[in-house]
Amino acid sequence: MTFKGWTAAAALLLVTAPGVGHAVTDADFAARTTGDLVALCDPQSDSAIANAAVNFCSGFAQGVVSLEMEHDAGSRSMKLFCLPDPPPTRNEALGEFVKWARASPERMNASATDGLIRFLGERYPCPKRR
Repeated sequence: MTFKGWTAAAALLLVTAPGVGHAVTDADFAARTTGDLVALCDPQSDSAIANAAVNFCSGFAQGVVSLEMEHDAGSRSMKLFCLPDPPPTRNEALGEFVKWARASPERMNASATDGLIRFLGERYPCPKRR
């Protein structure tokens, strides 16, 4: 898949709709930790800022993925994740991220960027080279 194809797949992958998560606060928009990002990606649907939270989550995740893919395109180092072809739906990917982060409380304390990249690497590992 070409870089342009990967970018389109990543864009599709990282947009989500509000779910039935936890109360999101203005402080979560700092997106310092994976826990903050989880709150933004899965806000309570009755929250006054739920739409803003989901849009922020989507943009943050897209930025992280795009930056990492740009880095991978110009580097000979091992990629941190490899999206499948076809990629999962956007709701599936961020829904899995939220479940993954909540499954281990220690994950919630990692930086938002590290948590997202770690999830992608564990969920979508690159094939081993021989």
